[in-house]
Amino acid sequence: MKRHYIFIIVSVLIFCINSLDHSLNAQSAGKFKKVVIDAGHGGKDPGAHGNYAKEKDIVLAVALKLGNYIEKYMPEVEVIYTRKKDVFVPLSERAQIANKADANLFISIHANYISNPKITGTETFALGLHRTQDNLEVAKKENSVIVLEEDYSTTYEDFDPNSSESYIIFELYQNIYLNQSLEMADLVQHQFTERVGRRNRGVKQAGFLVLRETAMPGVLVELGFLSNSNEEKYLTSNEGQALLASGIFRAFRDYKDSFEAKNNLDIKEVVAQKATSDVLYRIQVASSKKQIKVGTSIYKKFDKLFEYKDGKLYKYAVGESTTFNEISKQVSEVQGIVKDCFVIAFKDGKRITLQEARQLTNE
Repeated sequence: MKRHYIFIIVSVLIFCINSLDHSLNAQSAGKFKKVVIDAGHGGKDPGAHGNYAKEKDIVLAVALKLGNYIEKYMPEVEVIYTRKKDVFVPLSERAQIANKADANLFISIHANYISNPKITGTETFALGLHRTQDNLEVAKKENSVIVLEEDYSTTYEDFDPNSSESYIIFELYQNIYLNQSLEMADLVQHQFTERVGRRNRGVKQAGFLVLRETAMPGVLVELGFLSNSNEEKYLTSNEGQALLASGIFRAFRDYKDSFEAKNNLDIKEVVAQKATSDVLYRIQVASSKKQIKVGTSIYKKFDKLFEYKDGKLYKYAVGESTTFNEISKQVSEVQGIVKDCFVIAFKDGKRITLQEARQLTNE
């Protein structure tokens, strides 16, 4: 037994060294370049079951929608999938895909199940030692897939997904990317709560093998409970899946911005842009007393909206240009969708009059 734990500790140390090397390489590379999206389960592993739905189908649909949002709105980021169809992919192989790609972030998507059908809500996990029995049970559920793999005992160094003792070793793994992972997890939960309107079960830590094997920050997202009939209906709806995917997308976008800001990226680009003009023109298309949920109302008419607060009102705009002449060319197209749209201007993120904007840009 002692030899076994010595071997594990040595393995952890090697993992830490390799991970640190990966982290330094990723940081020195500058920009955020690659994200891995992992749709849990698949193929012969259905994951959790609801009354009629399977976890593997729901999470694949959300993963593909998330990837599509990133590819459409952030084309500078390469999206890598561990699976894009209904196939079985071992946990170790999912991690290998991420590590081989030298990705900057790993997002694993899952759906939950519990014996109490009244429980609902989303939760996002980072790697670590479970602090409650509930967290341990979630980890056991997601890790149990390894028994479907050939020779899993050797692959995972005699790890027993059903033994509480096996999870003690996760304490050694949790600190390498913990801060980054918790930051992403917090952003996901914030979006789910504030923008998607789901019940927040919080950011948590637990021992997930798929996160343990990845040499980068990573989170495991539980979209909701298939054991609750209302939540199952939401998770299987196209609208629910789109909203959840957009929530993760917005969290990812904020994480990427934070990642690049911390690495002092594109300073010359930003300075050059500000030297040209501090003014941005947009086309306002909607105004509301209440914040409009993503996927509803005006969001159905445009692919990308800019939201800002003006007094007690939430306002929404499309398009973006540093010149009045350029934004004016876009107005006729937008009028075909929203007849009473109009041009607005911002300086340093604050709304200003068009007269002030045109004086500043000498137009």
